Amino acid sequence: MTNREFYTAVINGTVNEDVIAHATAALEKLDATNEKRRNTPSKAMKENQPYIDALLGGILTSEPKTASDICVELGISVQKTSAILRALVADGKAVVTDVKVAKKGVQKAYTLAE
Repeated sequence: MTNREFYTAVINGTVNEDVIAHATAALEKLDATNEKRRNTPSKAMKENQPYIDALLGGILTSEPKTASDICVELGISVQKTSAILRALVADGKAVVTDVKVAKKGVQKAYTLAE
């Protein structure tokens, strides 16, 4: 059954074994595609992996550090460092807190999750 035939059958309200089989096959294909997409790292994730390894390998400790301090150690921009740190917090590998910084007010500081 082609997609055109399937959609025509759905519009007409005729649900038979062929329509159900086509819909089931389409859902299985969609689930397989989504599962592959979910488990395949993106280009940006592959590029950021060395920075993540460095952060988890010793840069992040139990002492709070701001993104501007960490970016100096990594050698990348503050924006990219902040994005990587936010991803680590979302994954539960890092913890974020607010700290007072002289002349700048309050900034986010990151520590390694226990």
